[in-house]
Amino acid sequence: MAELVQTNKTERAVLIGLVTKDQTLDQLNEYLAELEFLTTTAGAETIETFYQRLPHPDHRTYVGKGKLQEINKYVQENAIDLVVIDDEISPSQLRNIEAELKIKIVDRSMLILDIFATRAQTVQAKTQVELAQTQYMLPRLKGLWSHLDRIKGGIGMRGSGEKEIETDRRVAQQKIALLKEKLLKIGLQNETQRKNRGELIRVALVGYTNVGKSTLMNVLSKSEVFAENKLFATLDTTVRKMVLDRTPFLLSDTVGFIRKLPHHLIESFKSTLDEVRESDILLHVVDIAHPAFEDQIHVVTETLKELEAAEKPTILIFNKMDLYEERTFDKYLTNEIKTDILNELKNTWMQKSNAHCVFISATEKNNIEELRTMLTDLVKEQYQIRYPYKTEFF
Repeated sequence: MAELVQTNKTERAVLIGLVTKDQTLDQLNEYLAELEFLTTTAGAETIETFYQRLPHPDHRTYVGKGKLQEINKYVQENAIDLVVIDDEISPSQLRNIEAELKIKIVDRSMLILDIFATRAQTVQAKTQVELAQTQYMLPRLKGLWSHLDRIKGGIGMRGSGEKEIETDRRVAQQKIALLKEKLLKIGLQNETQRKNRGELIRVALVGYTNVGKSTLMNVLSKSEVFAENKLFATLDTTVRKMVLDRTPFLLSDTVGFIRKLPHHLIESFKSTLDEVRESDILLHVVDIAHPAFEDQIHVVTETLKELEAAEKPTILIFNKMDLYEERTFDKYLTNEIKTDILNELKNTWMQKSNAHCVFISATEKNNIEELRTMLTDLVKEQYQIRYPYKTEFF
């Protein structure tokens, strides 16, 4: 699948979402803010946002006929290049909206896939993205031959569109089979590599996308891992050997999670997420300065359940405390009151999550020592559980 941005020209985009019986206006506003960030990450500029209240998405055009006409008028008058929809839409919805607006339509899943395509660096990540894209495009192939709909019969053209579609479907299905086979081989190689790491305890950084996992890994391991204020800056798992208080372990950074993550991506990236499944300890990083951080915690927790990794020993790391205090604390509050508020916050989340909690700023390196101590104690505890008769690790 081609990338969204292929020239130096920044595409102008409008976003579309729905308030439904299952999604409130507040939730939609949060999702659309995230969709705008995704659109920016993909290289486009958001010009306007539209939403409509419907019990459920219109089965033909996602939004109602009147709203679609309103969007069409705006698109034509403002030289819009791209429409981004905040849900995965069906192939028929895609065709119907394109027929009305006559510009490129991208849904949330396609947008995320496009970003993944630009971020993938290793053979494994590129193969995973290609597989997810091909699986996504398979049921949408008919739209690629819509130009044949205007041809009514004629010698050499009768049924040709259908034949082309069937040929493309076979090619796509063969490609999917080959990509799955390739990923299986890569997965077996990775499994061998993990086994070759020996008896070291493995710690995995997990969390919502853009919460600061890579920045924290750089701080903890004193190495240079790519970190950027964009969604999905990290796709490829990075593993570093660390030693804290003479206790060695492996620390890995993993791809960030997100709401409404396309199912094909979860399936394709399961081999990458083996680092999470096979880890001994999870460091769940949270952007506490984000207005919807609790919702993000829920998304990550549910994804971990799907990966059968939710019961692992976990440290809940509330990152970006510098931003949180800047946005939350009145400048006239005393340090004593601030400390009381933070202690109450910590106790609340320890009770809620049944996990160790620590509040830090990775960029400012605030409270990193408390995190190191907490992590060291947990790693030693895991060594004692796994190797009760060995003393070389502790």
